[in-house]
Amino acid sequence: MFIILQAQHERYDNTQLRSENEKLRAENIRFKEALSNAACPNCGGPAAVGEMSFDEQHLRIENARLREEIDRISGIAAKYVGKPTLTYPDVSSHGPSRSLNSQQGMVGEMFGASDLLRSMVGPTETEKPIIVELAVTAMEELIRMAQVGQPLWVPTSDNSSHETLSEDEYLRSFPRGIGPKPLGLKSEASRESKVVIMNHRTLVEIIMDVNQWSNVFCGIISRAMTLEVLSTGVAGNYNGAMQVMTAEYQVPSPLVPTRENYFVRYCKQQDDGTWVVVDVSLDNLRSSLISRCRRRPSGCLIQELPNGYSKVTWVEHIEVDDGSVHDIYKVLVSSGLAFGAKRWVATLERQCERFASAMASNIPAGDVGVITTPEGRKSMMKLAERMVLSFCSGVGASTAHTWTALSGSGPDDVRVMTRKSMDDPGRPPGIVLSAATSFWLPIPPKQVFEFLRDENSRSEWDILSNCGLVQEMAHIANGRDPGNCVSLLRVNSANSSQSNMLILQESSSDPTGSYVIYAPVDIASMNVVLSGGDPDYVALLPSGFAILPDGPGQYEGGVLEVGTGGSLITVAFQILVDSVPTAKISLGSVATVNTLIKCTVERIKCAVASNNP
Repeated sequence: MFIILQAQHERYDNTQLRSENEKLRAENIRFKEALSNAACPNCGGPAAVGEMSFDEQHLRIENARLREEIDRISGIAAKYVGKPTLTYPDVSSHGPSRSLNSQQGMVGEMFGASDLLRSMVGPTETEKPIIVELAVTAMEELIRMAQVGQPLWVPTSDNSSHETLSEDEYLRSFPRGIGPKPLGLKSEASRESKVVIMNHRTLVEIIMDVNQWSNVFCGIISRAMTLEVLSTGVAGNYNGAMQVMTAEYQVPSPLVPTRENYFVRYCKQQDDGTWVVVDVSLDNLRSSLISRCRRRPSGCLIQELPNGYSKVTWVEHIEVDDGSVHDIYKVLVSSGLAFGAKRWVATLERQCERFASAMASNIPAGDVGVITTPEGRKSMMKLAERMVLSFCSGVGASTAHTWTALSGSGPDDVRVMTRKSMDDPGRPPGIVLSAATSFWLPIPPKQVFEFLRDENSRSEWDILSNCGLVQEMAHIANGRDPGNCVSLLRVNSANSSQSNMLILQESSSDPTGSYVIYAPVDIASMNVVLSGGDPDYVALLPSGFAILPDGPGQYEGGVLEVGTGGSLITVAFQILVDSVPTAKISLGSVATVNTLIKCTVERIKCAVASNNP
């Protein structure tokens, strides 16, 4: 009798779900038709980017939401009828579909995923006990790696705070684990400690949530995905949580290959209250996987401190084939600054300051241009965050991208890729051409950063500002460094017949790297944002600069001074070359962007050289 009632109940639920599914599909089609018929109110032609009204932008956002809802309901219905899940594709068919059984980091969703990472599946039942045992062993190793000193960690001979891992002592101390180092791979090991302005619970949540983790560390993580959650933890927190993941790590330049990992992440609170999160590679479980990068136990220890602060000790222990790194980046990568613990901790410290700034309520109203309303600050910072995520996801050498060098194979050759933008609420529709190049300057990164972020020197390099006067209309401080801020700039064109342009810019700097990222924005849209309106209505195509030190620098007073040498700069532009997504890109468009980016680089070199004779 129970079985009959259960079957009836399932049939009823299935009918309801199908009905709801059909309604959403019909509504989805209606939204798409409304978008396809969008027209300019003045000339009657297809609507261009700046002419898209807030209502039409809202339709695009709603369209994307409905598509996700259809996928979700289809997945639920499939459980009842035993049929495979139906995923209704994006109109453009270029974006990745969201997996019903996995979480994918926001950075990765913007450009899709490579065959390798997307082909990965969760562990088999026979693999799970092995993974659990490996994770527990990895946590024990990480704790010792973070806490002990000599002879495991050996200070350098110059009496600095820098230290190196003794590989012989490591093998004696940790005979268990993922086995010997494969031929052709080299070891990179580093650790770093820092007190950050964030409580331990929030830090643990950020690291254990793949979306938050990939967003906070978007300059390091190009894509990340949780394949399967083996344990959610106990007592309503992440104590004991374990999940199998994939991730791709990057340096913001097309000249440095990304590093892909398949690993388990394990989180546990120790008896003394310290939280530990450890990653360890699972490549050795599958003989078919040939990895050029694997993670030995790496992660962090998080200790609670008074006043909402935390002490974070980070350990990175990687084995990698870095032979494909371009010569101008080899010193940076081999020093550990590109992928090592110092970069993770510096990024975390800066992001914690950004969060604290976003939460601040006691903003003095004295300074001109300071946004004091909580709603306006929150909305503008959310828009800037999306702009930074978009830039970081498209500037590196992710295998999800297809970069084409326009000539030769030199470091300063321009690399381009094209993408069709359709039904993406945060981007204007059409053909987007991305172009990037990297080059070296014999100027310290801090000087380059200050030059590029300063609105008074913008006309020296920004061709699109057309020699106009650039003024800062509004700004939000993002940390202790005055260079860490979100700004709204106005370009007053020298040509009175041209309308003034607004630019949203976020600049950020830490000891391991700096960014100046910007995007042209519509005046009407920014008025809504500054009033606390939803920033998702604003379509962005970010461009900007990533500025890295060319090596570890010099030791001064026993402390490693990063960036006392030259700078490695990556310039990346995104330009809408045609507002019709189905159009063919012309060679003329590519040539124009190539000229634009090369001219910008030459202007920067000349301007910086004249300021540093």
